[in-house]
Amino acid sequence: MQPFIYADNAATTALSKQVLDEMMPYLTNEYGNASSLYDLGGRAKTAVEKARDQVAAAIGAEAREIYFTGGGSESDNWAIKGVAEAMAKKGKKHIISTAFEHHAVLHTLEKLKKNGFEITLLPVHENGIVRVNELEAAIREDTALVTVMYANNEIGTIQPIAEIGEICKKHGVIFHTDAVQAVGNLKIDVKAENIDLLSMSSHKFHGPKGVGALYIRKGVVIPNLIDGGAQERGRRAGTENTAGIVGMGKALELAVSSMDERNKKLCQIRDRIIDGALKIERSRVNGDRVLRLPGNVSLCFEGVEGESLLLMLDLKGVAASSGSACTSGSLDPSHVLLSLGLPHEIAHGSLRLSFSDDNTLEDADYILSVLPEIIERLRSMSPLWDRIKSEEKN
Repeated sequence: MQPFIYADNAATTALSKQVLDEMMPYLTNEYGNASSLYDLGGRAKTAVEKARDQVAAAIGAEAREIYFTGGGSESDNWAIKGVAEAMAKKGKKHIISTAFEHHAVLHTLEKLKKNGFEITLLPVHENGIVRVNELEAAIREDTALVTVMYANNEIGTIQPIAEIGEICKKHGVIFHTDAVQAVGNLKIDVKAENIDLLSMSSHKFHGPKGVGALYIRKGVVIPNLIDGGAQERGRRAGTENTAGIVGMGKALELAVSSMDERNKKLCQIRDRIIDGALKIERSRVNGDRVLRLPGNVSLCFEGVEGESLLLMLDLKGVAASSGSACTSGSLDPSHVLLSLGLPHEIAHGSLRLSFSDDNTLEDADYILSVLPEIIERLRSMSPLWDRIKSEEKN
């Protein structure tokens, strides 16, 4: 019987059974509104605050610095637009970011640009890592914010966050990081790394979809996200998603407690696939081999169209992606891969495999058993591959 291998955990992860068990009371009998004064509501409030403690502990923050949101994109929007609005009043309308951020960041910056902000997008070079000297050189007197993702959602490269945080602190610039791919997968200490704002999303670490959080360092003042009620200390009005918040807290607590053992296993899976895939002619790894998320494999195969590759892998029981799930409907090559300097024809042949603790080395071996045959078949039908081989002969 053909196996089914889920290798798209960067898009979303399966909800943990332990997390679901923790959520169930708040989906059934414990249905109280956490803002109500009677006991049923009080128990919901207690559960929300427990989750806030769990999330804070996972990143080295204080509980009062954690604000629950609807997910990573909402957290990114609140952080960036909030800082922009606050700092514009001080005459600071310059923002520094990178060319390969998630679209939740890039599209927000595009909107701010239309409203008079100046945006500097730093290159990330061939290895997919921003250079801190270039970032520091870009800081100006009117720089309001630096926003750099902790780990890239497509190629998995990990940025020098602590160094960036130190530079921002030295220059008195607010620092935000989109840590959606990093939280639960990497050790994070917002205080030690001088992070002012950090975005996260529950469904990236086996929690429920539709819930995330924004860390706002004590002393950083930005406008409220939603007005209308006292929830989230008046910063984000709206009845609390108690079950989702409870699930997020439990999921993150579990992820942090098992991180070292899990990452050791994921690195073995990752490296086995990369080593095996690089034996295929005209293949390449996207981004740094070492400074990358433990469960991330990003590859390009010349003469292959990414969408066809995904469909054929699916027929073999492998669920993968060619990049971010948020842009999977687009036929354009990934902006992340283009930011590495890859030409369009190579960027089109991309494959992202992302693993969780549910995956095994046997999964890696199965993928390596079917991948070369698929690549060969697609290349046999590709005019681009014929041209590549013809140019080699000449």
